Amino acid sequence: MVCGGFICTKNSLCAVNILYFLVSLLLIGTAASGKWFGLVSSFRVVAGVIGVGVFLFMVAFVGLCGALRQHQVLLFFYMVLLFMVFIVQFSLSCACLTLSKDQQDHLLEVGWNKSLTTQRDIEKTLNCCGFSHLSINDTCAAVRHWQNTNNNLVDGFRDNV
Repeated sequence: MVCGGFICTKNSLCAVNILYFLVSLLLIGTAASGKWFGLVSSFRVVAGVIGVGVFLFMVAFVGLCGALRQHQVLLFFYMVLLFMVFIVQFSLSCACLTLSKDQQDHLLEVGWNKSLTTQRDIEKTLNCCGFSHLSINDTCAAVRHWQNTNNNLVDGFRDNV
């Protein structure tokens, strides 16, 4: 039996918002478990991911309430929120596409130099030492740093991509 009109739209919107609920709970749970098990040491990263999860949870709640109650004001607010998210995503995508290779390397190096704990996490996870070179005075958290001193983040990233 084929549903038509608002009933099919209502059911589709409810299904999409339930999917958004699940994704938001997955974001919140993954960030919390990453911090709990020590996989991520940066509190800012965890707080950012949890914040995005909570925002998505609230957007899904507004959309689900608007669809179930057939409330036009909530559905309009939901539509405006999704349009704003689309504008932000589109703007960030365009900005990322306009960056040259040198600008990307510069942004990576600025991010690398900001946090020592993030450096240690990346060195352990990717098994590399330093960003583009390793000086003798630097310590390295990589497991095999004594075997290959030429292994750095930039070369390892380019080899894996």
